Amino acid sequence: MARRAGALLQGTVDVLVLTTLQAGPMHGYGVSSAIRERTDGVVGLDDAALYQALHRLEAKGWVEGDWGTSENNRRAKYYRLTGKGRRQLRKEAETWRRYADAVFKIIGA
Repeated sequence: MARRAGALLQGTVDVLVLTTLQAGPMHGYGVSSAIRERTDGVVGLDDAALYQALHRLEAKGWVEGDWGTSENNRRAKYYRLTGKGRRQLRKEAETWRRYADAVFKIIGA
């Protein structure tokens, strides 16, 4: 499970985005807002990191995007989790849980 720091951070963003999209289709701002809200403001994604993650996940076939109209009547791309993405999320979430448990053992949580 050894990962480079950059891969670990990228993997964390990916699992956060995939988990958030379990709730249903969302545009990028909605994903970002949901993550910030669910973490009580502790985790915030800048636009570049979020959209890089969404494009990466779309290229892997883990999410699909369709254009629609946002709540404020603007054109927005809505992303949804695919079956392949759900399977990947189960794997990624388990890996992340094991990693977090190991870190908590060290820091005494």
